[in-house]
Amino acid sequence: MSAAAAADKAGGGGDPHQLGHGDGHDADQAEGGIAPKRIVTGYGFWLFIVSDIIMFSAFFAAYAVLSRATDGGPTARQLFTLDSVAIETACLLLSTFTCGMAALAADARSLLWTQIALLVTGLLGFAFLMLELSEFAELIAKGAGPQRSAFLSAFFALVGCHGLHVGAAMLWCGTMMAQVWAKGFREDIQRRLLCFTLFWHALDIVWVGVFTIVYLLGARG
Repeated sequence: MSAAAAADKAGGGGDPHQLGHGDGHDADQAEGGIAPKRIVTGYGFWLFIVSDIIMFSAFFAAYAVLSRATDGGPTARQLFTLDSVAIETACLLLSTFTCGMAALAADARSLLWTQIALLVTGLLGFAFLMLELSEFAELIAKGAGPQRSAFLSAFFALVGCHGLHVGAAMLWCGTMMAQVWAKGFREDIQRRLLCFTLFWHALDIVWVGVFTIVYLLGARG
């Protein structure tokens, strides 16, 4: 046996320095350094949420610039009443709690409570959306539609965009209920449920900004 062959044999074949072919302990360290799919999925979905929040930031900026551009039409103080908006806010904030309970129930592998919590979350989102559509219909009936002034265009764009997101989240909620019922708590279903809960909570955060900047400040004039 030549000296090179002996060195190869002693060093572990054709990799005498064990570059990329360490012993079992090194392999375990490399494998342990990879984040679980749940963490990677959650991180990636947070990046999507950040991009969505950037879009909402543009709508907020447009509204802030145009909030006084009423063109002689009604102002925010004349149009907005906080009673119905407070009920909308309560529905959405309560849905945040039930959505969190759905996530906890799913972690505990409780099918019944997961379904109940998701159902209540979807119903609260539906109530919020119906109140918002009722508000839009009332404003349009008063002649305060989005075409009336730049202020109202910015208002309908911002609040309407959030409403569209809530509608999409409601459909997603129904989809998750069906998937959990049919497929149980598989790892991929759990990751999808994680993304759904992150999305729902992000919509609640955006609504807090809408409620504060559009309605509270607007009602105060």
